[in-house]
Amino acid sequence: MFDPVTALVAGLIGLVIGALVGFLVGGKHGNKVGYSKGVEEGKRLEAENFAEEKKQAEFILAEKAHILEQAAKEGESKKKEALIEAKEEILRNKNEADHEIKERRGEVARMERKLAQKEESLDRKHEAADRREETLNQKIRENEEAAEALEQLRKQEMAVLERMASLTAEQAKDELISRIEEEARLDAAKRVIEIEQQTREESEEKAKKIITMAVQRYAPEVISEATVSVVDLPNDEMKGRIIGREGRNIRAIETMTGADLIIDDMPETITISCFDPIRREVARVALEKLISDGRIHPAKIEEAVEKARHEVDSIIKQAGEKAVFEVGIHGINAELVRLLGRLKFRTSYGQNVLMHSVEVAMLSGMIADEIGADTALAKRAGLLHDIGKALTQEVEGSHVQLGVDIARKYKESKEVIHAIEAHHGDVEPQTLVAMIVDAADDLSAARPGARREDLESYIKRLERLEEIANSFPGVEKSYAIQAGREIRIMVKPEEVTDERMVLVAKDIVHKIEEELEYPGQIKVTMIRESRATDFAK
Repeated sequence: MFDPVTALVAGLIGLVIGALVGFLVGGKHGNKVGYSKGVEEGKRLEAENFAEEKKQAEFILAEKAHILEQAAKEGESKKKEALIEAKEEILRNKNEADHEIKERRGEVARMERKLAQKEESLDRKHEAADRREETLNQKIRENEEAAEALEQLRKQEMAVLERMASLTAEQAKDELISRIEEEARLDAAKRVIEIEQQTREESEEKAKKIITMAVQRYAPEVISEATVSVVDLPNDEMKGRIIGREGRNIRAIETMTGADLIIDDMPETITISCFDPIRREVARVALEKLISDGRIHPAKIEEAVEKARHEVDSIIKQAGEKAVFEVGIHGINAELVRLLGRLKFRTSYGQNVLMHSVEVAMLSGMIADEIGADTALAKRAGLLHDIGKALTQEVEGSHVQLGVDIARKYKESKEVIHAIEAHHGDVEPQTLVAMIVDAADDLSAARPGARREDLESYIKRLERLEEIANSFPGVEKSYAIQAGREIRIMVKPEEVTDERMVLVAKDIVHKIEEELEYPGQIKVTMIRESRATDFAK
């Protein structure tokens, strides 16, 4: 770095050296000339030194200006860096502040939710408290009403005691026994209501679920069977050939088949009527064979009827085997299979008995499977429950007793025999399978469209149903509704209490079961209406 003092000293030294040189050089020419030259040389050197010093000074100034400019630039750069750092610091602080604010807001939101939940919980508790208070008030009112009723009863008892005071000992004894019996019946009715309500609450939902599932899983078509058969003829001339000379052909057909041939004005048709559906089927098949052959005379008629019997026997056997295969049970005696096939030509209230038996077997199996009973045994009992109907037109006796005898004859199990015997309530069901078959039989018979009956017997049954209900004391009116599957009974509220209604309903049900024959089941509904009447004047 340039130092001015050093430069000045160097200049003086140069001046002295220059003078000395001049003096030495000018020693021969004279001291004066040499001295002048020395002085001039010194000045020249001094001027050169000065110029050099000036250049150095200017360089130093330029260097200083450059340094100052660099310093300014560095200061500006550092200022910008400091500003950027400050902005980054501000942004960082802002982000931290935003994050903290967000966390605070989240905490506030959580606290607000907790507060809302607590408020909701308090509201629910308040509502529950209000309901408990309302229930308590209701119980208080009921207790007050019970107290009033008790006081009224006490007054009635006092009146009775006052009246009994004038009775003899025997009369008082009879009166007391009568009152005790009535109170016992009322207490029993109350207990029955409680037991039925508890049982209904526990089993109704599950029973509905099982029954609905079984019905949905097995829902075959409903086909109503007719009691007559109609045979189409190729032309009306065939009617005369079937009648024959002096009616010999039609008499031969009716004698050999046991069926009646009805030939009326209806064109190109003959109606076959017979109480026995198997005979009617034999007559139909034989008549169709004769019409197809065209040769109609007594000998040919006998041959056609014999072939028709063999054909119908084959149909019966195939129907029984198909039913057994469809249900999926094994080991049934061949004669039982044949009897099952005969049910194909048997109807009950218009419902085909074989189809009904298969349906009961399938429903029984599904219900047994749901409740954990023996599915195979339930199916077997369901399929055979109406087997007695195969012989009711040939052997005297109810189809239940005939079915029991047939099952015993062919070595069926005790459970199957008991289910056959109990499916119409002739005996009380003692096994789970018997109860299942009874329920499945009711389901199959009671579903809409499954059964029908003629109009006359239907009207008589409805009238008899209302007549039975009206025969009981305290009954005001009764109405048979829903095609006789339900009867609604209006009772006099002043004569029949709520508790006594249960006993009256059970008595009516018992009498209906004893005196009426009906498909499915009948629902008995008791209605008691309390009225208060006054007049504004």
